[in-house]
Amino acid sequence: MLDAVLDALLDTVKLVPFLLLTYVIMEYLEHKAGEGTQKLIKKAGGFGPVLGGVLGIVPQCGFSAAASNLYAGRMITLGTLMAIYLSTSDEMLPVLISEKAPMDVILKILLAKAVIGCLAGVAIDLLMRKRKPEGQKSVHDICEHEHCGCEQGIFRSALVHTAKITIFIFAIEIVLNIILYYTGDGALSGIIFNHPVMGPVLAGLVGLIPNCAGSVVITQLYLQGALEIGGALAGLLTGSGVGLLVLFRVNPDRRESLKILAVLYGIGVLAGIAAGDVL
Repeated sequence: MLDAVLDALLDTVKLVPFLLLTYVIMEYLEHKAGEGTQKLIKKAGGFGPVLGGVLGIVPQCGFSAAASNLYAGRMITLGTLMAIYLSTSDEMLPVLISEKAPMDVILKILLAKAVIGCLAGVAIDLLMRKRKPEGQKSVHDICEHEHCGCEQGIFRSALVHTAKITIFIFAIEIVLNIILYYTGDGALSGIIFNHPVMGPVLAGLVGLIPNCAGSVVITQLYLQGALEIGGALAGLLTGSGVGLLVLFRVNPDRRESLKILAVLYGIGVLAGIAAGDVL
């Protein structure tokens, strides 16, 4: 047990400088482009799903939360909202970068999320036959209060993000080290998460956790070999950060919010199962 904790601590400490640097860069980009991105999405009209799917992969604090507010105010379409949910990376990208994952792997995952988000969003809007309505009322954006404290300043916000993700990674590393200690190095490749169907089904549920924990867990399991690409993609597609949490808070139609959650989960799982045979 002591060895598992010490190994996890050592592995985690090595990541801290990379995490901090990544978050400083991300916070800077967010402060420079965050509001402009939201305005662009609002003005996109019929191109909203494509634009949302592309911009969603750019690490932005609370972008999915902002999208939930925009949808609740009927400023964007359902397809645009779904495209953003599916493409949003949450904490995946900084974890992959800090773990020095191969660039081709990172690009493959980001591209897959963007393409699936765009295609799903366009298909949903075509089926719904709905576009941006006129005369919407604005809904107050609660991103900062729910997620990241963006108003604290770039460096302080980056420190907060780094501390939170470091704790999650440390906890996951301990659990994985204990599993390896008692079952052997080959155990991770045989657990249920690596099943071609059950893996995406379970990972999709983990992704629905409405905070950064879901994406961190999924990414770490994938990097450790406990989760294949299909399952990882399913969890990362359903992982929309606090977007769903904000949607249930600000959207007056709870039944509609539940349907959106079910559609998001279904698309994520089906795409993950299909990706297992393609990627």
